Amino acid sequence: MQTETTPEHRWLKKLIGNWMAEGEAQMGPDAPPEKWKMPEQVSAIGDVWVQCRGEGDMPGCGHGITVMTLGYDAARKHFVGTFVASMMTHMWIYEGDLESDGRSLTLRADGPAFSPEGKVVEGKTAKYRDVIAFQDDNLRTLTSFVQGADGKWTQIMQATYRRQ
Repeated sequence: MQTETTPEHRWLKKLIGNWMAEGEAQMGPDAPPEKWKMPEQVSAIGDVWVQCRGEGDMPGCGHGITVMTLGYDAARKHFVGTFVASMMTHMWIYEGDLESDGRSLTLRADGPAFSPEGKVVEGKTAKYRDVIAFQDDNLRTLTSFVQGADGKWTQIMQATYRRQ
């Protein structure tokens, strides 16, 4: 099957390269934010997918590996992807859209709900949002949010990625 690339596929190519991520995660509402630093390598999977692979020490988890895949489904007219990490058993399934500014990709996913203490609540899910935003070709951010029972979105993580 031959696939035509679209402007959205070309946008994903901006991610390709070696990056150093520095971030801060909120492990619970009363816990102080925890800082982390991790290298990430982003490679192409053909002309229509990218794979982002990070490996390093994660707050509260020790050594971890993360893998994100991103592509654009031209039939559905949405970005799609997955996220898995060695410290969790949930596979995150993304669907998202490029914002009108052309710099930000907002990805939506459902995942496990957490208690205020940061523990998984069995049988409950929550809505999540990850925003990848380019400041320029060599600097981008990833900001993660969770939607509370009251419908409000709360930031739970932010990382800055610098191209190496």
